[in-house]
Amino acid sequence: MAQREVARAVADQAIARLGARLLPSAVPADVAEFRNGAGNAVGSLDVHRGSPGSSIDFMLQSSLHCKVPNGAIDITSILIFLNALTDAPHFLLELIQGSSTSIVVILDLLPRKDLAFHPDYLQKYYEETRMDEQRGKIEELPQTRPYRSPSLFVRSACSPTAIMVSIDCGQGGEKALEEIMHGQLATVIQEVLQIWLDNCVDSTTEMDEVERDCLLKRDRIVRSKSIEVDLTANLPRMFGPDVSSRVITEIRKAFGVQEP
Repeated sequence: MAQREVARAVADQAIARLGARLLPSAVPADVAEFRNGAGNAVGSLDVHRGSPGSSIDFMLQSSLHCKVPNGAIDITSILIFLNALTDAPHFLLELIQGSSTSIVVILDLLPRKDLAFHPDYLQKYYEETRMDEQRGKIEELPQTRPYRSPSLFVRSACSPTAIMVSIDCGQGGEKALEEIMHGQLATVIQEVLQIWLDNCVDSTTEMDEVERDCLLKRDRIVRSKSIEVDLTANLPRMFGPDVSSRVITEIRKAFGVQEP
């Protein structure tokens, strides 16, 4: 499937660049690959923690495939979160494909500060990196429409340059969607990742105790709400309580978030 191929290439690009900053994956086998009892839903999860002294907190890759009466739903995600050595943005990619001719794309450098309150942060990570130009390359496609997440929290957590679009190629548009995904979309995703790798990974920030505490508190809230919005609401329906509990437990470990 095109979206998995694109995501795999992006993950490989990140891992190749991050190198020794990442520890080997340590996800249990029954979470690395999992499925529901009926066999109509399968998933995978891979987590690399950051090595001691690096700015990487973790890199998480996941994929979910669930057959539904009118087809299948495929969700592929890559998250690379930084720790408190820096206040630079996190990397977020989510591809949600509900049909063979349409896909939702969420791609962003997730801000870790209030951008209105910190215009220098906005300038450094979004204006000087020309992130808006990447968004424009996707939004100019005639098959593209703006996507509005049903979660107000998700919309509030993203940057103003976030790519949040639905690409719909219409009936019979399977080949057209595949071409877009392997072409313009793959290029933009890889360029945004490169921007993040070049400008965020090696960025260090001098913070006093109050600033660091605020940063960590914001990160915890974003991670907790992400689990609540994306996982606890959907995984049990797809995989049942036992499997979903195992998976969410591992994600909580990666996120450093305890059960409420």
